[in-house]
Amino acid sequence: MSQAFEVGRGRMESLDRTFDTFGTAGTMDGTATWLTHLAENATSSTLVDEEMSRFPKPLRTFAAVVAIIIMIIGLAGNLLTIIALCKYPKVRNVAAAFIISLCLADFVFCLLVLPFDSIRFINASWANVDFLCVLVPFLRYGNVGVSLLSVAAITINRYIMIAHHAIYGRVYKKYWIAAMIIFCWVFSYGMQIPTLLKVWGKFDYDPNLETCSIVKDSYGRTSKTFLFVMGFLIPCVVIVGCYAKIFWVVHKSESRMRKHAGPTIKSPHTPGRDIKEIKQKRSEWRITKMVLVIFLSFLACYLPITIVKVADPEVRYPACHVLGYLLLYFASCVNPIIYVIMNKQYRQAYAGAIGCSWVRVSLTPYGSSAPGGGLQVQQDFAQDYSKDFSKTMVSTVSIAMNPVRNSQFQEEP
Repeated sequence: MSQAFEVGRGRMESLDRTFDTFGTAGTMDGTATWLTHLAENATSSTLVDEEMSRFPKPLRTFAAVVAIIIMIIGLAGNLLTIIALCKYPKVRNVAAAFIISLCLADFVFCLLVLPFDSIRFINASWANVDFLCVLVPFLRYGNVGVSLLSVAAITINRYIMIAHHAIYGRVYKKYWIAAMIIFCWVFSYGMQIPTLLKVWGKFDYDPNLETCSIVKDSYGRTSKTFLFVMGFLIPCVVIVGCYAKIFWVVHKSESRMRKHAGPTIKSPHTPGRDIKEIKQKRSEWRITKMVLVIFLSFLACYLPITIVKVADPEVRYPACHVLGYLLLYFASCVNPIIYVIMNKQYRQAYAGAIGCSWVRVSLTPYGSSAPGGGLQVQQDFAQDYSKDFSKTMVSTVSIAMNPVRNSQFQEEP
């Protein structure tokens, strides 16, 4: 009996050892499988090593330095523009509201996107953080949309003011202007919600570009083409169409003015009123040309990277890609430079914002625009600014577009 018990006991111990061996082996196999799976996942999400990068180290260092310089200039220039346009009534008009929106988008780009985009040329470890790898491209694409839509909104404003002046006052009321600006922001970021939810492409690290961007989802879909058409191509077509119409109307009005005007005709307005309208006309036309230059600079900054990505998807020419990125970054700081170069009133506002009173006095035709200097002129100007500023060259255009009646003019004796 005892012998049978010992035999059974020995068999049980042998069986236990067998199960332990199988359990250990299973555990070891499971651990090995998990480590292999973890290694595969880590490899798929690991950044491209610097030594394996398509971009040479001197090129990456140069790009990082230039991007940081652009970031500093963009932060200072756009913040100064926002303060100047908000502080000084002489440059506070409908166009200024959209320019503030444009500067705010560029300021956000310099503050939240450029630091990461500049560092990634040297060390892109931040791309391993999922939140940042989603946030940075989300802000990058969104701000491109806001910038171009803001330029389009300013262009439409110029077009309605010149070609359809009769409805200008009804269209550009305060609440409609606010609605237009909100639309620019909501539409630009709202287009990316499907990508943000990973139902139409996704935000992730792109080892080919060596940065976080929009990549294909599990179904092989991406929203880049849609964003390009809706956020870039269509606004560009609208802007080009509006400017074509603007220059056609101006050319037609100037032709009619030359046809009907003569040395014996004078305006029924007082000389002071004529001078004021002439100055308003010149100021408004300068703004119109300035917006055109902003749009052309936008194209010059954004088209190269678009063309390079289409023509060289495998990044065979890394220098071209880096140059395209730097031009894209430069777009965030170029607008304040354009304002300073092309518009005297903006120079005055900048000088006032930074406290350069001697510059402000020399630039202001009616005296200093600072508080306390030329104050009465500012008050009178602010009272009827919203009514008179939009007239500019529209007065001339309206006269030229309508038949000239003898009763409207008097001949000099």
